[in-house]
Amino acid sequence: MKATHNPPTTALVNTPADLLRMAALYLRRHGWTQGDYHTIVFDALTPRACVSGAIAMAAYGTATDFPFGVDRPERPDFRTALGVLRDFLDLGCTSRLFGWNDKPGRTADEVINALNAAADRWDSLHTVGGEN
Repeated sequence: MKATHNPPTTALVNTPADLLRMAALYLRRHGWTQGDYHTIVFDALTPRACVSGAIAMAAYGTATDFPFGVDRPERPDFRTALGVLRDFLDLGCTSRLFGWNDKPGRTADEVINALNAAADRWDSLHTVGGEN
């Protein structure tokens, strides 16, 4: 950057759809798990994640032991993205995402597809004239 260059003064704002798509991509690249937010293997920086853990990785940029209790500015974004997925799946409350993710027979592809479909639905409801 040149000394005369002014850096942007606004932070990048991610929509819930952005976070859901990032979570889907995270699962595709690093793997999906059931029964825990993250499956740490050899202290990996990018552990396998459940659906909530993947959304947390998208929002926070790191694995967390309890994403709902993280005291960071991104927490409302994390919770909103979870809510968008919960509403898309018609689960009623966010805690039911755990059961949905951990259902026997559930596949990574189903989780990834649900994340992308929820993101597409959010965009279709919130995009006006190409802007969010």
